[in-house]
Amino acid sequence: MGAEREARACAAFYGQLGIAQPVLSCLRCLRQFAGSTAKRCKDKHLEEALLLSRVLSEGLRVLGEAEARPLLRCVLAFQMEATGSSSSFQKLEQIVTQLAVGKEALLAQEVGALLAGLAPQGEVLSPGDLQSVCMFMEESSLGRQHWRQNLAPLLQRLATTLRWVLQSQPAPGGTWDYLVIKACLQLFQVLPKDVAPLVWSTAGKSETLQSLLGLLLEVAWGKAPNKDTRLLAGTALSMLVNTAPQPKHGASAMLALFQLSDRAGAGELKFGELAVEAPPVLEPDGLEKLVLTRGLLTCCRMDVLSCQLESFTHKACLLLDVVFPTVCALTKEQKDCHYYCFQACALWLQRLRESLPAVWHLTGTRILAQDTELLRQLTRLVWDNAETPVEGVSEFIHSSFRLLLEIYHLECQHFQDQERPLYQQMLQRVVSMPWQIKAKYVPLCAIVPYVGSQQVLDTYADLPQHLLSCLSTNHLCPAATEVYKALVRQQCAEWQDGQRGAESALAERWALCWLPLLSQALRSPLPILQSNAANHLLAWTLRQLPATQAPLAARFSGQDTASLRAWVSLLKAQKSVAGALPLRGEALERLSRCLGAREEGIRLAALGLLCCSPSTNRPLSGTEVRLLREFLPLNLNCDSSSFRQLLQAAVRKALVRLRDSSLAQLRGKVPRGTEPGEGAGQLAQAVGFVEWLLQLSIASLSPGSNYQRKKTALLLLAAVLETCTDTWSPERKKGQPPRTMATLLSYARQSGCWDFFSQPNLLALLSCLQDSTNEIRDLASELLVCYFPATFPEPIALALFQLAQDALHSPRVQEAEAGAVLMKTILQKSDSGTMKSLALEAEAALTLPNRGLCFAQHLLHVLQAQYAAACQDLLQAAATAPMHGPIAALRRCLLQVPEVAASMRAAELAQSWQELLTRLVTTARDITSFLLGALQSQQGPGTDERAAAPSFADMGNAIGSLIMLGKGRRQEEEEEDSVLLSEEHSLILTCCWVSVKEIGLLLGGLAELLLDPALPAGSGSLLPLPTLQTATRVFQEILLRCRHWGAVEGCSMGFTKFCAALLNHPDAELQAIPQTILEQGLETLSGPRSSSITRRAAGFPMLFLCIVSGEAPAQGRPLLTRCVQMLLALATTALPQDWDQTLDLPQVCALHVLQTLVRGAGLGGALLRHATPMVDLALRGLGSPCWAMRNAAIQLFSALTSRLLGQQRSRGEGCLAEGVSLQAFLGQHPQLGAVLLGELGAAAGPVPGGPHLRPALHAVLTLLAQLQPGTDGPGRLSTEALRPVALQLEARGWLLTPAQRCPLVRAAFLQILALLPASFSPSFAQSIRAAIGTELGSLPPGGKLGCTKLQVPLPARKIMAVAFLAASPGVECGEPPHSRGHTPHSRLSIGRRILVFLQVGSAILHQTMAHFTCSEAARLADGERIGAVCSLLRQPNPDVQLAVLSWVIAGEGGTCKELEKALGLTLLENLGSVLRERRDREFLRLYLEALLHLYRDPSSWSQEASHKLQGSSAVCLEMLLHMVEAERPGPDLLFQALCAASLLLAHRVGAKDGPLVERWCAALEECSRSASSEVLRLAAAWSLQTAGADVVRRTLRAACPSLVPVALRLINVGIHLLQDEEREVRHEASGFASLLRLDRGKSLPDSCVFVQDNVGLLGLLQLLLAEFGEHPETFDSLLQHLPVLNLRGIVEELEANKAASLYKEDEPNVFAEPAVLARQLLPVLLQLLEKAPAGSPLHASALRWLSAMGPSILRDLQYCEHCWSQEAAARWAMKALACAKLHVAVAVLLVRAQLAAQVLRVLGDSAAAVPGLGCSTQELEQELELVQGLLAQHGLAPTLSQGDVPREPGPPTKAA
Repeated sequence: MGAEREARACAAFYGQLGIAQPVLSCLRCLRQFAGSTAKRCKDKHLEEALLLSRVLSEGLRVLGEAEARPLLRCVLAFQMEATGSSSSFQKLEQIVTQLAVGKEALLAQEVGALLAGLAPQGEVLSPGDLQSVCMFMEESSLGRQHWRQNLAPLLQRLATTLRWVLQSQPAPGGTWDYLVIKACLQLFQVLPKDVAPLVWSTAGKSETLQSLLGLLLEVAWGKAPNKDTRLLAGTALSMLVNTAPQPKHGASAMLALFQLSDRAGAGELKFGELAVEAPPVLEPDGLEKLVLTRGLLTCCRMDVLSCQLESFTHKACLLLDVVFPTVCALTKEQKDCHYYCFQACALWLQRLRESLPAVWHLTGTRILAQDTELLRQLTRLVWDNAETPVEGVSEFIHSSFRLLLEIYHLECQHFQDQERPLYQQMLQRVVSMPWQIKAKYVPLCAIVPYVGSQQVLDTYADLPQHLLSCLSTNHLCPAATEVYKALVRQQCAEWQDGQRGAESALAERWALCWLPLLSQALRSPLPILQSNAANHLLAWTLRQLPATQAPLAARFSGQDTASLRAWVSLLKAQKSVAGALPLRGEALERLSRCLGAREEGIRLAALGLLCCSPSTNRPLSGTEVRLLREFLPLNLNCDSSSFRQLLQAAVRKALVRLRDSSLAQLRGKVPRGTEPGEGAGQLAQAVGFVEWLLQLSIASLSPGSNYQRKKTALLLLAAVLETCTDTWSPERKKGQPPRTMATLLSYARQSGCWDFFSQPNLLALLSCLQDSTNEIRDLASELLVCYFPATFPEPIALALFQLAQDALHSPRVQEAEAGAVLMKTILQKSDSGTMKSLALEAEAALTLPNRGLCFAQHLLHVLQAQYAAACQDLLQAAATAPMHGPIAALRRCLLQVPEVAASMRAAELAQSWQELLTRLVTTARDITSFLLGALQSQQGPGTDERAAAPSFADMGNAIGSLIMLGKGRRQEEEEEDSVLLSEEHSLILTCCWVSVKEIGLLLGGLAELLLDPALPAGSGSLLPLPTLQTATRVFQEILLRCRHWGAVEGCSMGFTKFCAALLNHPDAELQAIPQTILEQGLETLSGPRSSSITRRAAGFPMLFLCIVSGEAPAQGRPLLTRCVQMLLALATTALPQDWDQTLDLPQVCALHVLQTLVRGAGLGGALLRHATPMVDLALRGLGSPCWAMRNAAIQLFSALTSRLLGQQRSRGEGCLAEGVSLQAFLGQHPQLGAVLLGELGAAAGPVPGGPHLRPALHAVLTLLAQLQPGTDGPGRLSTEALRPVALQLEARGWLLTPAQRCPLVRAAFLQILALLPASFSPSFAQSIRAAIGTELGSLPPGGKLGCTKLQVPLPARKIMAVAFLAASPGVECGEPPHSRGHTPHSRLSIGRRILVFLQVGSAILHQTMAHFTCSEAARLADGERIGAVCSLLRQPNPDVQLAVLSWVIAGEGGTCKELEKALGLTLLENLGSVLRERRDREFLRLYLEALLHLYRDPSSWSQEASHKLQGSSAVCLEMLLHMVEAERPGPDLLFQALCAASLLLAHRVGAKDGPLVERWCAALEECSRSASSEVLRLAAAWSLQTAGADVVRRTLRAACPSLVPVALRLINVGIHLLQDEEREVRHEASGFASLLRLDRGKSLPDSCVFVQDNVGLLGLLQLLLAEFGEHPETFDSLLQHLPVLNLRGIVEELEANKAASLYKEDEPNVFAEPAVLARQLLPVLLQLLEKAPAGSPLHASALRWLSAMGPSILRDLQYCEHCWSQEAAARWAMKALACAKLHVAVAVLLVRAQLAAQVLRVLGDSAAAVPGLGCSTQELEQELELVQGLLAQHGLAPTLSQGDVPREPGPPTKAA
């Protein structure tokens, strides 16, 4: 606080002087700097102080020294307290230097006095003093001058301090010793001439420095435990060597140091004139050599490193003969210090490169000649470690490659050696490495300049394909990018030799080499490949070779989706290079098409093109603004989270451009890209666009909008507030508002815009605080807290507080969580005045000065009151006052409010906070015991905490008793047993489980917040040890007595944080708590028990996972190692002879816990170190006689398989399947590979008499079968590398033959063989085909569906089957059970079980064989094999047929078009017979699905396909429609039947097919209803796209006028489906709309770009208006989409304010937005009315509608006026803000009223006689305007300008 004291004295001194004002301003900035925590705030305040100091400097210059001294002393005091930050210290140095202009002597005097007072002579320097010494020595010239004059005292203090630190050994992790050595290092570095005589001169020899040298040696030799401190000591010693006046003296001293380390510290060290005894080596870890080597290479002088050593017999120097052997030894020995060892290696090469002339002069010969040992050692060193996984090491290896080649090149040049074999050797080695290895690409980049681009490309022909593969793999992308850049740079340099100005020729040569690669990448459907190529290759290419734009544009001129995607990427890259891109003509039309495309990637790329610019002050053109206004309303409800985030980022860029260009214009500058005279218009355009975006965002926050629209609107609103307000956010590193932002805000507000914090905007965000989703609530709260004024208006705060109180008493979890968010927001937006107005508890009101403490006490009181109520009547409390609401509010207020966290650290409030937190933890313990006890009929303090968790039956009985107790005994007889849970039952369960989960999250968060090691020492006392022990017992009780997985999961998150906080805390007593819990858990696991603890307590295994997940990864995870070792030991103990099968064996429990650890996401690769023994354990467990052991082993093995192989991505996710190849797997896990191959080796051949079943063998085969075929590209397997594995498999070929009697083992073995088809010998491959052909050819016609009905994953299903057979006593596969003590009945039972499982196994085997046959046919594309596959479809065995169909559906045949065509024709040919036979629904479903898959692309249908139906098309269509209409075969088959009918219908629509089309349309209408299942709605959408567009188009061409009513119905179905809640349904329906958008006169193109859902919806509305406007049915069909809601009933329900029930009825379609659709329909309906001629049937329809609806519209408007003009509405106004039904009803009412007014205007006199209406057009419009104004004041009717209504992108206009 010295600086603050000086500041007060300074302010008092200058108060009466003439310069008082600037001095006080400067002091205020300095105080704000000292009080800020965020670096950005500190820098901002110092920048302001520096500007003021320049003004002050003039005033101080005329004053005397006495007047200037206080200010200089004050700034120096602040500087002394800023020594922890170099940047702050430098800024303060500039300030004090500026103030002392003309008074430098005074400043030197003050600095000297300040530094002299750091510590008296002989005393120890504190860490703060040492920091000051270092900073003043490093950054202050006056500081260096002072230390030069006081060198001896400083050395004495440093020696005294270091000696004391080494003797006292302060707390581990401290920096005291490090700071002392840093001060020594800087002293030697900054004052070398002053230090040199003390070391190297006999006369000047310093005993103090000699003592300090000895202490530095002790540190380097291990006296200091910290590795970084030891390394710094080595650097300090090297810096001391640099002070030598003669290089040979320094070299001799350093050689002595190295020899001392070789002698293990014995003897005396002669260092110049200093002599010290070598310190003893405390722990001979060899690190002292690394310390010396790294220090020497880091900073030692070049002449010292390269001068000749006199003690050697040959010409030797430190660099070659001392340091390099040490570096080589370190890289082999120091396994724990890889990073520093390889850093030393890279440093050595760098120093060698710098000293080459000196080394050549010394040696006189080449040092890297081809046959030298040095070159061999260097190349071996870099290659052997090129793939090291240690983080950071790869960068050193990469730089080592580059330096090695550069040194080699320089030597060859210097000695004029033309033979350079190293290059070829290195290139060949690079080419031989697999593409997946990152280490191959850096040497490749390094080689290119030396061998030339052409030689690289000729030698490495697969490089382009491998670069593509790398670009689609994130961690390889940077390496591939560098290779591409290196090659193109080299090519340009080679091509340009003597060809200046031939840029187009360069582009042509580039295109020959690289255009195919870039084109393939940019057109790829893989988003990662496309974006990486665009971001990393394309823009760079255009910068290097601008002329490449032309060939790229020509390549992407197509109209298909891939071409559009690539074209937009090209335009964006051009814009980033050129700065601007004119948009006009065809380019503008294409861009509009891209902005409306269905594919999100294309839309985002086009949006990015509009928004981005290399310069942020380049204004948006008029065209860009127009396109943005069209685009944004249509993309607010996109349901992709990533799309929303990227949309926000793009819009933020546009807003920054608008803001910065506007600021430039206001400053009088003309921004780049502005035409003369456009400035004012662009400024108004920018202000108008931001205002439009603000209103659009606010209007979209209505509760009637869906989640997607609200989330996008909040993100856009956040972008607006972040960019266009002057709110400073300290936590943001960039994006702060410009200093001149106030100028732009003033300009905008004078124009009546940018009222960001208006009442309607506030009300819109308050409605979001009551949303049912966390994301909306939290984001709205964040915006309110960050940007809106500091406090809410008091009426709003009071109403919100009451609403929050009510919500905290709701049994619904979402409402209670909303109440918690409301409480947190109120706390953050209130001041002491607001607090006094709130109805807080009396005890809380006593602490009003601190809002956080006050609020926490209030919430704790509420929680305790609810707990007391629950103790009296849990049923009543669960319904009206459940405890999870206040607990969630406490969690948010205590953990998520920065001001509360700051107040916890305030010393004056520590006692109050400690008392509150102790009471809170105690209350949490009582609530937990009460709730868990209530669920096992034990309540109160006497509950046995060690009792096992109750079963579900026990809980049901306990809850039933509580319900009876709550309802009264009189109803006991009335209750009947019910399968369904009653609402009372659910109320109690919800109350218990959610409260328990919230308690776990709260306690874990408190520990994380208050036990952070970075906090001041006193913060941890808020949670003293007894409180932490209480919290520990709460966690144990929850995890050991809880069965609800949601509660366990939530509690586990809290317990993991709790354990992490304890384990990372410096207090050893706290660190021991998790270890103690772990030991207790292991003891419980291995000890006897009275009930099952793993099956009945879902949380027990999680107890172990939470503890070990809390360990810091950098500390080696000792608890994880201990836990796994104990569990493995327990699991491998022998089973008892007889056990109680109702209890879990300890061995089984250990397996379950291991499985939980393996599945734990937080452990990741740490657990893979133990994978080998766990796999071995699981394989042995599969053969256990105990069924529970086998079951646990199966689960463990499955978890290990997922962890080892990763999650396999399905092909349906739009990207290639990823996985691990066999070669990579065996390379990554060599020990595990040995275990697996060893198990495989045990099956060397058939055992006489039939082999016993080996379940472990099958598990191994199953694991290996899940590996990928190889990843060297399509058809390029690592044949040679896998040859040894292939030979081992060939030796076990009998496993495929009937000699192996278990079909499951045969199937798994065949799956492995399928991985390596190209690695086997031809004879073995022929034997595989022969075995499969024989097996499939001899199948009987009958068969079952195998195990397709079993609801178990296939690999686990197979293992269970084999394990079951293995466990059957005396059973050998394929042998009848012999009479080994079995009765005939038991033998028959065993035989039946064997028969059942063999049948299941046979089905799987036959399916695997069929799959193999299909895959081989696709791979080889051989006509004979294709025919064989088609014949399998005609085979009578259903298992084989199903296998072929499933193979087709999986898309495996996509690579072979001939096979797909043949299969499709075969399926069409047999379709009629299959439909007639209808032998099995599952077979029929798969048959139709395979047919649809093969003809998914319209272009795949051919004349030959039509011919195959041979006139049976109508019959097949009739049968399919009959199936859909009458049979109701189930949703899955119904889907396939309807889609197949649509496929057939699409190829035969004609005038005579009218009845079929009408039936088909009726089926679509039925399936498209919101109440239908998702599968049926998807079928309707798919069918609509397949055949609906053709039906509608025929009516447009007047080919089939009779189908017009059907066309209208189909368009109506399309409108319904485009609002479906399932994204896939909407996308299919958008295809229908896309096809209708095409030019009416043209045929359907092969590549139609499908439009986005909302664009398609608007397109359908425009189609109705343009083509069907004269039909009266059009008006009526559109009116069907305006829902009729009971507005009066909704308002009355709000006024009643009934207690919330637990359940709320779900909406049938949560995505649909009736209010938004109503606003979209209004302009279409109005235009229909205007276009219709007088007396038309449409007018009659409008009159009928007005007669039916007009009176109710008027009544509802008058009711709204009555309700919202009264003060009584204020009681429920806050609740009304969040009522979605009310908002929708109001929005639809306003649309109906506008439509009614238009009908009155159009119909005129004919509408005057409508009964019950009684008003004119003008009167209705006046009433509408009045009601709309009233509703807007209450946040219920946001006004939208016409520009806000989404509209279809119009025709291109002239570019701005």
